[in-house]
Amino acid sequence: MTTKQRAYLRSLAMTMDPVANIGKGSVTDENIDAIKEALEARELIKIAVLKNCLDDPKTVAQAVAEHTQAELVQVIGRRFVLYKEAYDPKNRHIKI
Repeated sequence: MTTKQRAYLRSLAMTMDPVANIGKGSVTDENIDAIKEALEARELIKIAVLKNCLDDPKTVAQAVAEHTQAELVQVIGRRFVLYKEAYDPKNRHIKI
């Protein structure tokens, strides 16, 4: 992903609210499944790492990106943004 593409995705994500929360249990199979479904439906999602999660937010973001085969767009504080092109052409909303 180029820096211009990443900047475009960051600008789209600025106004988004988190669609998933990573809590005390850290990264679980249930979280990964929910995030995969959200990525297929939206392509670009924001995720929040709650304060009761003892893991580093950057580590959590990298783990979630690896498990979902998504691109990690940015990590700011306890929130991060993921992008993955939808498999179904009907669900593709973002052109990068």
